[in-house]
Amino acid sequence: MEGDKRKILIVDDDTFLLDMYAFKFSQNNFEVYTAPSALQVIEKLKDGLKPDIILMDIIMPDMDGFEMLEKINNDNLSPNSTKIILSNKSQQSDVDRGNTLGASGYIVKANSTPAEVIDQVVEILSKKATK
Repeated sequence: MEGDKRKILIVDDDTFLLDMYAFKFSQNNFEVYTAPSALQVIEKLKDGLKPDIILMDIIMPDMDGFEMLEKINNDNLSPNSTKIILSNKSQQSDVDRGNTLGASGYIVKANSTPAEVIDQVVEILSKKATK
């Protein structure tokens, strides 16, 4: 078993982006899980998935990323996961709301290549590990 692989759950309703990020993270020594909706994330977490990282979009059908994050927190579904927002919503109010809800990072998709997203996720994890 590869003990050094970190589990990442990527949530995005855009299947092209979801598949692309899943592929890129798997190439970078991550064990990747995906979900196209917040409701599927809630189900996966209730079924026992314990990801090290939850990388989530904000704009999704059914339940947006902020609502999903609130539900995860309120139901204590994944207390040890590092939650990182990956969204095209880049207004300060969105970043602030993410921080208030416990997100450890906020990455703007339009400003980052997939490789930069991976670098930022790794950097957020290493900062969290040194706290």
